[in-house]
Amino acid sequence: MQTSRSTTGPGGPDTTDGTDPADGTDPADGTDGAERTRSGPARDLTALLAGAATAAGALGALLAFTGQESPLRGPFALFFLIAAPAAAIAAALTGLDPLGRAVAALAGAMAVDLLVAQVMLATHHWSVRGGLVAVTAFSALVLLLVAARRAHDRRPSGRGR
Repeated sequence: MQTSRSTTGPGGPDTTDGTDPADGTDPADGTDGAERTRSGPARDLTALLAGAATAAGALGALLAFTGQESPLRGPFALFFLIAAPAAAIAAALTGLDPLGRAVAALAGAMAVDLLVAQVMLATHHWSVRGGLVAVTAFSALVLLLVAARRAHDRRPSGRGR
């Protein structure tokens, strides 16, 4: 965690600790408050972990949909039920910092799962496959809406030009 000390004297702000008093960033580290882009092994590890999470979630959904008896079905299906809506919600929350986005996405994923279970139990239509279908449909719908919004934002408008 970076601390910034800024005192104002007759000569203006004192920046003896090397931080910029305007935004609290250290000019020596080359950042201007924006998120750093990862390079090298950290970028490769992020891609590897994302691929492993996708594979685990897909395997959990596949095992649950097909009804295969496996000791991995429960944990992987539960991972899918948390990760799929969390990824969709995180994709929609582009304005938050990474920690806030993760917390909000996980809380939203839990809320979606509980809402799906509550509705299915209240209507007497509870089934594991039905819950997986509902969560998958919600996640896919949110991801499609995010992709459509981003495509719309990238498209140049014909007005005024």
